[in-house]
Amino acid sequence: MKLKLATLVMAGLAATQASADECGKVTIAEMNWNSASLIANLDQFILSEGYGCEAEIVPGDTMPTGTSMIEKGQPDIAPEMWTNSMKEALDRGVAEKRLRYAGKALVNGGEEGFWVPKYMVDKYPELATIEGVKKHVELFPHPEDSSTSAFYSCPAGWNCQISAGNLFKAMDLSEAGFTIVDPGSSAGLSGSIAKAFAREEAWFGYYWAPTAILGKYEMVKVDFGSGIDKDEFLNCITQEDCDSPKATMYPPSPVSTVVTEAFANRVPAVQDYLNTRGFTNEQMNQLLAWMEDNQASGEDAMFHFLETSPDTWKQWLPKDVADKVANAL
Repeated sequence: MKLKLATLVMAGLAATQASADECGKVTIAEMNWNSASLIANLDQFILSEGYGCEAEIVPGDTMPTGTSMIEKGQPDIAPEMWTNSMKEALDRGVAEKRLRYAGKALVNGGEEGFWVPKYMVDKYPELATIEGVKKHVELFPHPEDSSTSAFYSCPAGWNCQISAGNLFKAMDLSEAGFTIVDPGSSAGLSGSIAKAFAREEAWFGYYWAPTAILGKYEMVKVDFGSGIDKDEFLNCITQEDCDSPKATMYPPSPVSTVVTEAFANRVPAVQDYLNTRGFTNEQMNQLLAWMEDNQASGEDAMFHFLETSPDTWKQWLPKDVADKVANAL
């Protein structure tokens, strides 16, 4: 009986070692923005401590990382890939069995819209709709011209300046009494929101998520009453020569985890985790705000998340793996 028990124990240890060996070396691309850095560090920690992988972070960026994964099979994992930016190449890589899409890194996708502060909607609930905003145009005074009202757009030169401008035209905001304000830069745009909140003043304009700003300041996305017309958005709203734009809400931008097909086949247990792991924009907004307030790195934010949100990340893992990660903390 003792011999049989010892044999079973040794077999279990051998299976565990085999699992770790199967995982082996793993390369994880860390893109150069905060949410991607956080997720890359999280994946490295969970793969190393939970699955026994030899996980290594390597520098990454969307186009070079995607191209390298397709052509060279490295790195193994791109945790946060905004796939629309190279959709044709990625889809071709999947069709050729070089790549595989895992789960959604951002469950809601990248989010864009026109926003107003929640404290304004609390006072005037109709401001949650574009018709309500137009009805109360006088609530949004222009900072430099008292004869008009302010709509804060995307900085000049950004692609979102085109879409925001076309939607401004589509919803007749100029006729309603609004004038576009160019904030000059990302810092200028976020600074205008911070200033408005510090004084509890009005603000109406374009912004996106996930961002630290929407983690710090409670905003309401204005409903255009149009639903999402993806064809209109892609073929007209995003184009400079869109002559007759029609109102549409911004479709979410897909943000996925992409892996090489070889890696997905080699370590299916880890692939199951990557298929499941994902953040809502609300969760990521809060984490990005924490990073900004604490001047924290992606690694700092990863530990903060693991320590403060076990109810979230333990749902992504089998219990034995979750226990290993918890013990490693």
